[in-house]
Amino acid sequence: MIHRVWRLVVHHPEIRVRVTLSAVLAMLLLATVAYALLLVAMRRNVTADVYGELDSDARRVTTIVRSGVLDERHGRIFVSGDELLQVVDSRGRVIGTSPGMRGRPPVAFPHPVNDDRRDGRSCDIDAPGGECFLIVEYRVDVPRPVYVYALGPEPGLVPRPLAATLLGLGVPFLAALAGYGTWVAAGRTLRPVDAIRRELDEITATDLQRRVPVPGKRDEVALLAESVNATLDRLEKAVARQRGFVSDVSHELRSPLTGLRMELELALADPEGTDLTRTLRALLANTDRVAAVADDLLALARLEADGDFQREPMDLAELTDQEVLRRPRVHRVTVFAEGPVSVHGGRGELERVLTNLLDNADRHAAGEVTVVVRGEADAAVLEVVDDGPGIAPQDRERVFERFTRLADGRHRDAGGTGLGLSISRDIAEAHGGTLMLTDRTDGRAGARFVLRLPRPSGG
Repeated sequence: MIHRVWRLVVHHPEIRVRVTLSAVLAMLLLATVAYALLLVAMRRNVTADVYGELDSDARRVTTIVRSGVLDERHGRIFVSGDELLQVVDSRGRVIGTSPGMRGRPPVAFPHPVNDDRRDGRSCDIDAPGGECFLIVEYRVDVPRPVYVYALGPEPGLVPRPLAATLLGLGVPFLAALAGYGTWVAAGRTLRPVDAIRRELDEITATDLQRRVPVPGKRDEVALLAESVNATLDRLEKAVARQRGFVSDVSHELRSPLTGLRMELELALADPEGTDLTRTLRALLANTDRVAAVADDLLALARLEADGDFQREPMDLAELTDQEVLRRPRVHRVTVFAEGPVSVHGGRGELERVLTNLLDNADRHAAGEVTVVVRGEADAAVLEVVDDGPGIAPQDRERVFERFTRLADGRHRDAGGTGLGLSISRDIAEAHGGTLMLTDRTDGRAGARFVLRLPRPSGG
């Protein structure tokens, strides 16, 4: 499962390709936008240059008009190139033109109003060289108003094709460069991920002590490797617990099953000499032990599979009285309760906790078992105290482990399965409570189990 998720989420081979394609597309978009902006700026520069040249030509003709040397009879304006120039008087007569504008009607363009100059563009001009033209117009008062026009074809969308072509070639070049850089960078970034994947592929259920390499650089990949190693740590511990649990269960079931087989073999070997009553009692005792182990295993499986059991309000003191009276025990059991103590939990689960604690105390008590039920500010407390030999402080947590065998007197005997206390603590924790083993408050020998459960609001 870990390997499958890892391949789908982290090491899917398209990651490098997707990252590279994303970088290429982003660079293409940015480079295209930049290329379009450069074309716009280039056209503006060319337009400004054209306006500058037209202004220079128009001012030169204006100087001629003001000096009075313009030949209005012939109206010729001498130019060195293909400039388009025209001079029109206030009555709309053409009194001067360059060769390119000879025979053309007057330029139809608004006259300056507040100053002596106007520029702009027009597509309604009868002039050679284009459809639309840029125009610079000067007004000269000598003494009647005279209007000087300088025209030039409007630059096209790409006024400098060679420069535009060279810039256009830069767009795919930049995209390819970005793609190459991203491909190399992604490869270097994913290299430790590939090492982690290879190590995970080699880890099996029988080789869980191995760990994936953690890169020296503190980045997201290093954090991922640490998380994977932490998961492997938990998995190794869980598998170790599972193996130990299976081994303990096998050992626990082997003893009563061996006893059953031995009794049956003895009865079959000598049917006439067999005490049938004794044999049946021995078979029944071993069968009860197998059933007890099976019940405890089923309870553990249910707790681990679904801790969200049905809960209801109940009186812990009343539940304790019912459990004490339900069946007789070897030793006397005394219950002290201050009154009703409300809890909210699973009735069957709490009954099982009481049964396990009372049976455990009854097996190890010397003469009596005492149960105390009381309420505190935020918890319902149940204490089960026996007067047996007690348990050493260093072993008090071990008794809650499954199938724990202690070296001295208070170990699991023939009456228990070794799962009861472990199940009881799991049930207490499923209710949000605790189950602890402590010293008796009176200083005498014995064990004192303290169960704390949260009280419902208003209880």
